[in-house]
Amino acid sequence: MYSTILTAQLCGIRTIPVRAEVDVSNGIPVFDMVGSLSSEVREARERVRTALRNCGIFLPAKRITVNLSPANIRKTGTGFDLPIAAALLVSLGLLERSCCEGKLFIGELSLNGRLLPVKGILPVVSDGKEQGIHTFLVPKGNEQEAALVKGVRIYAFSALSELIACLNGTQSPPEPKNYSYNNIEETVSDRRQPDFSEVNGQRYLKRACEVAAAGMHNMLMVGPPGAGKTMISERMATILPPLTEEERLEISKIYSVCGRLSNTKTGILARPFRSPHHTVTKAGLLGGGRFPMPGEISLAHGGVLFLDELTEFDKPVLEGLRQPLEEHQIRLTRADGSVDYPAGFLLMAAMNPCNCGNYPDRQKCLCSDGSIRRHYEKLSRPLLDRMDLCVEAMPLSYEDLTRSQKNESSAAIRERVARCHEIQRRRYQNEPFFHNSRIPGSKIGQYCALGEKEEAYMRSVYEKAGMTARTYHKLLRVARTIADLEEEEQIRLRHLAEAVCYRSAAADGREER
Repeated sequence: MYSTILTAQLCGIRTIPVRAEVDVSNGIPVFDMVGSLSSEVREARERVRTALRNCGIFLPAKRITVNLSPANIRKTGTGFDLPIAAALLVSLGLLERSCCEGKLFIGELSLNGRLLPVKGILPVVSDGKEQGIHTFLVPKGNEQEAALVKGVRIYAFSALSELIACLNGTQSPPEPKNYSYNNIEETVSDRRQPDFSEVNGQRYLKRACEVAAAGMHNMLMVGPPGAGKTMISERMATILPPLTEEERLEISKIYSVCGRLSNTKTGILARPFRSPHHTVTKAGLLGGGRFPMPGEISLAHGGVLFLDELTEFDKPVLEGLRQPLEEHQIRLTRADGSVDYPAGFLLMAAMNPCNCGNYPDRQKCLCSDGSIRRHYEKLSRPLLDRMDLCVEAMPLSYEDLTRSQKNESSAAIRERVARCHEIQRRRYQNEPFFHNSRIPGSKIGQYCALGEKEEAYMRSVYEKAGMTARTYHKLLRVARTIADLEEEEQIRLRHLAEAVCYRSAAADGREER
């Protein structure tokens, strides 16, 4: 007897519909599984057989064939255990075919018949809803995560025997769960977060941070130890506007694929802040593995990625950032195929001006000119060109450190940043991008038009500084953001001059030093 059950295979943060097909027929007793399966999926044969036996169900001495269709897609993970078991039960006549139609099954089975949670439930349910499926049977451990998707029915079970009893009608099904995004803002505000009001001094640096947040511009800070670079970076996410519901869902999907949403009832509420150590591997930062998983750049999607002690990172690791910084996504290609993960983050980076950190104070700095040059040569020019703002963090004076004057809070800065984001959203409503930092080169003339005086100023700056085309375009994008913060439609000379100031510390830093 033939039966089929709906399930899904993860592919990045998207899913591919899969059907678990089972045929039980007369012939030599065998349990075959086909369909381009990884080792953990093939092992489902023994998990399912043993789990059914421990639930009091013994497989007959017949020819059992399991196919996970489509067969040309590589199947990975342990979530196919439950759909295979359900399809077997339908083929054996122990479950009615009608009670399984239109439902999606996913979950891992332990040998005693318990249902164990799996990774990636959120994209499975979200994409399943888009495909017209509205009922999902999942392990109890995935209940909260699955219920984040509105407009679907989630039935969560602790054991296979419980699921069988509910589908057969001998036991009342559990109450379907669903979670609504009500009062999320209050939940976020209750959490204690770092605040810009705790940062004394560094007015220039804080202004640069506001510009970076307003246009989602990448920013590099160069300064001595103790100048506040790390402290300020840790507060960058607090001045970004709150996540929209679409952003929450997309970011939550990334964390779901990594198995980081198991115990949450709300998903990801605040913009992520990721700060990997400088010993991070290329796979850890960009993503990877035999079956590619998201890296730090994807976990920072929609938020801030902070790279402290930038020159201490391995150069190949940093060079891997160049393409994601341009495309805002990462494509990971392996022998079994390729997957795309979002990587639309704001990059904050910090570094010392030399090995000892005291340059240009020659009374304290003992580094040679060659040592300083080699220090900057750890960063390639193409990578520095991708930093929209490169600013110098000056040492704090005693007065700045000890003054008791109240500093501007993150909430006040965030209000101005949110206003600027709204201006950009309206301007680019018919474009595939939403932030000034992502204006393509072909649209620069349209959205960053300059007057005669401004054109002459930029010609002078371009020739004097020996800029690249990429640096020139980034200056215009930053000037566009500064104008938006002042709610000016036209880019003025003062906006360009301020944007030029934000290139003082790095792009040509090796030559300047």
